[in-house]
Amino acid sequence: MSTPQPTREDKFSFGLWTVGWPARDPFGDTTRPPLDPVESVHRLAELGAYGVTFHDDDLVPFGTDGAAREQHIKRFRAALEETGLVVPMLTTNLFTHPVFKEGALTANDRDVRRFAMRKVMRNMDLAAELGARTYVLWGGREGAEIDTAKDLRAALDRYREVLDTLAQYSADRGHGLRFALEPKPNEPRGDIFLPTIGHALAFISTLEHAEMVGVNPEVGHEQMSNLNFTHGIAQALWQGKLFHIDLNGQHGPKFDQDLVFGHGDLLSAFATVDLLENGGPDGGPAYDGPRHFDYKPLRTEDIDGVWTSAAANMRTYLLLRERAAAFRADPEVVEALAAARVPELATPTLAAGETYDDLLADRSAFEDFDAEAAGRRGAGVERIAQLAVEHLLGAR
Repeated sequence: MSTPQPTREDKFSFGLWTVGWPARDPFGDTTRPPLDPVESVHRLAELGAYGVTFHDDDLVPFGTDGAAREQHIKRFRAALEETGLVVPMLTTNLFTHPVFKEGALTANDRDVRRFAMRKVMRNMDLAAELGARTYVLWGGREGAEIDTAKDLRAALDRYREVLDTLAQYSADRGHGLRFALEPKPNEPRGDIFLPTIGHALAFISTLEHAEMVGVNPEVGHEQMSNLNFTHGIAQALWQGKLFHIDLNGQHGPKFDQDLVFGHGDLLSAFATVDLLENGGPDGGPAYDGPRHFDYKPLRTEDIDGVWTSAAANMRTYLLLRERAAAFRADPEVVEALAAARVPELATPTLAAGETYDDLLADRSAFEDFDAEAAGRRGAGVERIAQLAVEHLLGAR
């Protein structure tokens, strides 16, 4: 069996918070020691990653003074130069410190909101310095447990105000950043604002600089809502709003598991990779951004297990990419898709130049259409499903 190896061209990236997670959870203390961000950069480079991302507090501990902050950044920048890793995305931690316990950008407390916005703006400056092109906003504390304790419509006003302001700041400073909202339904808040891809896309349409704002969907976040992740990113691609993507594994609607990509719903992972790699208009890649892994090494693992799990994300993606390519190239699959009329869906329902008056005049479209015969005709979906499973299992 082939052993695919990641290269920089694959655009695999990891957050410092992923491999650096010390494995504390609500019921147990850490099982691993802190990991130096510089070590993470070097180890990820050795494994074949091309990029590394971080929250501001992942690199510089909260409350660090200016001189110490510059030293942290200097060490990190040197590691990037030594390894050639890039920083495609940055984000801000607006959820760990107790000051954000009731919210950050949508907190009831106006002073907290102003502090949160300044925290984001300072890290946007660093993002631009490091060459990042995307700025992710995950509102983990933007929400409520008690609905009557939050003016829900005013909260959305404040969210919009923040996005409009940050976009203008990026434009005025020449940062060239575009923003990606990361939806999640719950955890840590009982109910988080903009919980799904659909909510985020609808919200973006109201923004002053909507062209600068897209989404950063995460596998586990959509599947926590019992939604189809592949469908969600397909709509984001269709609307030109898939600015970034977080890949991991999840076993259905429960807490956010952050498993290795593919170590949850493997069929969904196969469909996701197939869409990203083969879903473009010409059958090529539909997405050219980083394949970013937002996962957590299992709490059972020591530091060696951390790097085993990081490599597993990339290897699983590459294996799925191989299987998806073989699936699309299989003549029997091509024939099965044609028999199921899948390619026909790309043909407009109205012919070129046809109007609804022409449709009304076409008796074959309604009066003479044999709905009973069409209803008896099989769609051929089960055959396609089995072919996909056989390719996924390496049986074809």
